[in-house]
Amino acid sequence: MSRFWKIALIVIAVIVVAAIGFRLMHKPAAEGGYRHGAHANAAAGQSGGQDGKDNAPVPVTVEPVVSQNVPIYLTGLGTVQALNTVTINPQVAGEMMSINFKEGQEVKKGDLLAQIDPRTFQAAYDQAVAKQKQDQASLATAQSTLKRNQALVASGYVAALDMDTYRNNVGQLQAAVAADEASVRSNKVQLDYTRIISPCDCVTGIRSVDPGNVVTTTTAIVTLTQVHPIYVIFYLPEQNLETVRTAFKGGAQLEVAALDRTDSHPLANGGVLQVIDNQIDTSTGTFKLRAQFPNADSTLWPGQFVNVQLKVRTDAGGLVIPAQAVQRGPDGDYVYLLQDDKTVKMQPVTTGSEVGASHVMISKGLTVGQQVVTEGQFRLKPGSKVQALKPGEVPAAPSADDMKKARQNGQRGGGRRGG
Repeated sequence: MSRFWKIALIVIAVIVVAAIGFRLMHKPAAEGGYRHGAHANAAAGQSGGQDGKDNAPVPVTVEPVVSQNVPIYLTGLGTVQALNTVTINPQVAGEMMSINFKEGQEVKKGDLLAQIDPRTFQAAYDQAVAKQKQDQASLATAQSTLKRNQALVASGYVAALDMDTYRNNVGQLQAAVAADEASVRSNKVQLDYTRIISPCDCVTGIRSVDPGNVVTTTTAIVTLTQVHPIYVIFYLPEQNLETVRTAFKGGAQLEVAALDRTDSHPLANGGVLQVIDNQIDTSTGTFKLRAQFPNADSTLWPGQFVNVQLKVRTDAGGLVIPAQAVQRGPDGDYVYLLQDDKTVKMQPVTTGSEVGASHVMISKGLTVGQQVVTEGQFRLKPGSKVQALKPGEVPAAPSADDMKKARQNGQRGGGRRGG
């Protein structure tokens, strides 16, 4: 190795040794400065000191465990379905004379929707009526002839064979009149079919024909949907089947509510469970249910997706706390429970159903009146001393003595860091 490379290696080694020595000499001072400097109180608050008794109380918000009647809901995804869906097809062929509705309009049962050219059907009806009148006149003549000749049979002026002919003629004309009546009714029905009438209180859709089009019995004019009331079809997991059947036993009315897709607010209340389907879908492991809503304000619309809440029962005396009090740990759920000595402990709990959007029912681990921490848990550990505050309450401002002590602690910490 050349002399130049030997000198270079020596210089590099000296620089590395100097850097390591500088690092070792300054590291304790930096750590001591952190622990005994301006942040000494915060570090002590996190660690709790040596025994946790000399720290200032941690301000936290607490709320009591309350007892109340808790409704139990089952939730599932549902689809809104019209009570009736009717596709309007003409029952006679002809030219469409007029459309008597606006698309999207609500129509009543019996309202005129469209008019087909009635002239051909009116002519056939008039012809049937005329034929009926003609046969009725012939029948009247035949009956009069039969009546007059009956009085002459005994005198021998009319042969018995002629009387049979008179009677048979009356019978034939009576049959002709009856056939005419049927023909009149048939033609009247065909004539009435030219007026297309709404069969229900419905909402019209988008029409598929215009005035002037020639329509046949296979032409779809418009589709009507009945939305007052309206159905909601929804699904629940098969493990809920027995719960629902038990609650529904005896035809009990189970309340149903429809919520939007985000569960943020209800779209419609007042629904009633109508039927539970008679089989479970083996491909999804769910069963189907149908509820009916009044839908007076048309909030629900056919084809709409909603979240459904089915109320199956009400648990009396349920223990309820704010949902934010429940923490998740490796061993399960727990809450910080306020003790009589103003310290807290970790209390394992078993949660039940949700109560509204912000509370939860506790089935095991708490009793009525106990105080649980709802805000400030991140600064706590078992045995931490706390300052219990009510919801919305803030801790009092530090006094002059507290500020003075804090400054003195900061100065002492700075002196130790300099030493």
